[in-house]
Amino acid sequence: MIKILLVDDHKLVRTGVSKILNEVKGFKVIDECETGEEAIKFCRQTEPDVILMDMDMPGMGGLEATKKILRFSPEAKIIMLTAHTEEPFPTKVMQIGAAGYLTKGAGPNEMVNAIRAVNSGQRYLPADIAQQMALSQFKSVEENPFSELSDRELQIMLMITRGEKVPDISQHLNLSTKTINSYRYRMFEKLNIGNDVELTHLAIRHGMINTEKL
Repeated sequence: MIKILLVDDHKLVRTGVSKILNEVKGFKVIDECETGEEAIKFCRQTEPDVILMDMDMPGMGGLEATKKILRFSPEAKIIMLTAHTEEPFPTKVMQIGAAGYLTKGAGPNEMVNAIRAVNSGQRYLPADIAQQMALSQFKSVEENPFSELSDRELQIMLMITRGEKVPDISQHLNLSTKTINSYRYRMFEKLNIGNDVELTHLAIRHGMINTEKL
């Protein structure tokens, strides 16, 4: 039996995915969490075989939650389930140690195949995402300036564009406001922008954020 933890802030998504997976022989969704913080707490007490982790959630979000879970449980098998299809997200997610990357446009069969693959010790990437990752090394910074950001800067970018303020980001990431602002201003320099509004506009233009969640 493959024990699955489902992490997503939308109840409708959790309900639909749980229904699909619980109907697959040998699969069982053992719990659902709606934030990264909840997922971390759960994984400290129970070890699911596979974790389906949404990237965009209130609070620390999926990137930070994945990093924290892998710190105390390096063998955890986490599939990032996200609406983001553009680089540099797939590359960053795999670099921090996730076992797979799956877009929310995937069908039920692909989700099942991804879970089976990572549970057996393989890494999973859809063919189009793998091709995009391979081609991204030939793209210039002008084509996608966000490729220059670190995974921490990308996480803070997502939180800012969701409307979270520096004190809240500081609390969720357990970093000082001074550190958050240092990341923020370094990000502005790399992207050649001056404020959070310009950051949001640039992120939308390059497909870095899911506008349905704004």
